[in-house]
Amino acid sequence: MSAPMSAERFITALRNEGLTVVEVGAWRTHNRNHKGPWGPVHGVMIHHTVTHGTASTVALCREGDSRLPGPLCHGVITKDGRVHLVGYGRANHAGGGDPDVLNAVIAERGLPPDNQSTTDGNRHFYGFECENLGNGEDPWPARQLDAIARAAAAVCRVHGWTSRSVIGHLEWQPGKIDPKGFTMTSMRTRVAERLK
Repeated sequence: MSAPMSAERFITALRNEGLTVVEVGAWRTHNRNHKGPWGPVHGVMIHHTVTHGTASTVALCREGDSRLPGPLCHGVITKDGRVHLVGYGRANHAGGGDPDVLNAVIAERGLPPDNQSTTDGNRHFYGFECENLGNGEDPWPARQLDAIARAAAAVCRVHGWTSRSVIGHLEWQPGKIDPKGFTMTSMRTRVAERLK
């Protein structure tokens, strides 16, 4: 079990991994902590946004909407490979998911099928939203894929986790399809390479 790292350690870890980080407003204190605890943390969850355009994507992930208030993640990874920090603490990104998947992430072993949504993922995962329409046709630029791997590796490096602690939303909650356009197996391979 790991306590979440401080916001300062988080941004330092991202920069140390070679990422360009954009700080959006008072991101360090923008969170949903009043809705429940954040931590212990066990992994990193990757999403796609179903949006196009950096400014609107970052604004949506920071503010959310009337149905799902923001922040909707900790960092937004845009197509140019920058990581926009929009919140820190509990964020509305993971929702309910499969407790067997969480146990597999904690044990760093292969993931079982996700067939339940009874465990609070917002408590246990760092979340990165990645700018993409999520239709399987919108391209994933090489610099964006590299940034996703670097961001996940940065978090794993601080906590001493392996690439098995990195999952997609589609592996956590039944019915989710994100991220679409690359496989999480290929992304975990990228993360593992960075952690060597």
